[in-house]
Amino acid sequence: MGKIKKALISVSNKDNLKSLLNTLSKYKIEIISSGGTHRKIREFGFECTKISKFTNTPEILNGRVKTLHPKIYGGILNKRQNKKHYKEIKKNSYENIDLVIVNFYPFEDILSKKMSHHKIIENIDIGGPTMVRAAAKNYNDVVVICNPNQYERFIKEMKTYKGSTSLDFREKLAEEAFMETAYYESKIFKYFNEKSNNFFPQKNIFSGKLIRQTRYGENPHQKAAIYSKNNCQDVIQLSGKDLSYNNYNDLYSALSTMQFLPKNKGVAIIKHANPCGVSINPNKVKSFIEAFESDPISAFGGIVSCNFRININLAKEINKTYFEIIMAKGFDRKSTNLLKKKKNLRIIDTSNFKDENKFNFISKYNSILTQDADNKYFSKKDFIVVSKRKPNSKTFNKLIFAFNVCRNVKSNAIVITDNYKTVGIGSGQPSRLDSCQIAINKMKKFQKLKKNSELLAASDAFFPFVDGIEKLIQSGVTAVIQPSGSKNDKEIIKFANLTNTILVFSKTRHFNH
Repeated sequence: MGKIKKALISVSNKDNLKSLLNTLSKYKIEIISSGGTHRKIREFGFECTKISKFTNTPEILNGRVKTLHPKIYGGILNKRQNKKHYKEIKKNSYENIDLVIVNFYPFEDILSKKMSHHKIIENIDIGGPTMVRAAAKNYNDVVVICNPNQYERFIKEMKTYKGSTSLDFREKLAEEAFMETAYYESKIFKYFNEKSNNFFPQKNIFSGKLIRQTRYGENPHQKAAIYSKNNCQDVIQLSGKDLSYNNYNDLYSALSTMQFLPKNKGVAIIKHANPCGVSINPNKVKSFIEAFESDPISAFGGIVSCNFRININLAKEINKTYFEIIMAKGFDRKSTNLLKKKKNLRIIDTSNFKDENKFNFISKYNSILTQDADNKYFSKKDFIVVSKRKPNSKTFNKLIFAFNVCRNVKSNAIVITDNYKTVGIGSGQPSRLDSCQIAINKMKKFQKLKKNSELLAASDAFFPFVDGIEKLIQSGVTAVIQPSGSKNDKEIIKFANLTNTILVFSKTRHFNH
């Protein structure tokens, strides 16, 4: 590539534009531009030719058509070493455009501001992505820049090659250009897709912005990264080592568990993406202690998640045990200073987290599984009391708490609770009977239950046989909440009535594989 002689600039994001213009001026590069970009360039004191004057064609349709002109695309797309192209360019009195600096209308920002459909449509950029694709296709002869974060690299390249660039550099920018146009189009597609409620289109597009590469994947020999689907970071890390793939997996499991607990009242301890202790005691220190005592062995090295602001008293209690991550909706100054003394402890602020997840994705081999999120919030209307013995209002609420915890435990899942705290959790077993036994064993091992304890049990799916619910009742459980759907439901109800046990059926099942 020879020296760059002519540049086309059309940018919505005008950050750091002046530093770029200084470099173009230094190498005597002619600039053509339009609209707000043209005005800004002139304000900075640089010469600039309007695109309408360059093409000798006025802008039309309220600016919808400005750059869609053969003189623009002929100047960008012609192959400089192709004799036929050269003759056609000369015949039509077109000029080479060697540098295209374009970024797009802020479509995502407009979406985030909840603008009208009309406003959103008018912020779909047509000319910008088209010019970028054209320049990227012809990277052998043209430089394309579509993001202000590329300016510094471009300036260094121009300095190195004295007004030109290397082929490797142009090819890399072309790759980034197609990334930008594909991402931009994906957001437009998603908007129309959601507007029409077409959840499973014939062709689908998944896009995200890189948050960071993680320390490693599930194992140290694996590489991993995390992307954001909505161009924002759900959580903010205040201190500690970088998060690994497993840390993020546990972190989002914690957030999923917390979203179904009462606001500003709840502690969950997560280990290997499973809750091992949950409590919603109004006393926040007691709530942590109760969650921890549910299974103190499993809690060691896990994640503590609080859906409230942590103060110094709670921080002191947490600090007595080794944990990988502490998550909360903010930390006061004293608690932050105390927790930061453990350099490797990750401190995560979830104040900005919003549960806007509509779909979940799992990718294996050459396939992608997708489903809408299990984000149903329960009320008593979602359940049916099928036993002769009926729960009072307090017991019913405690059963719903147990069921909400259970839905976030890997299935087959059994959760035993006592007064809004877990006392035994059985998770991830192929046999529901084994999950029952694990939950009971945990309870017997770690709990000193009072004589008046009201033990309740939740199952994430129906009991196929009486043996599971029988085992729970024999351990002291007085009420069970579970989905219906087994051909043996009548036998389960009959057994509950024979043992004077409260039995509540959920209208929905909540597996968490």
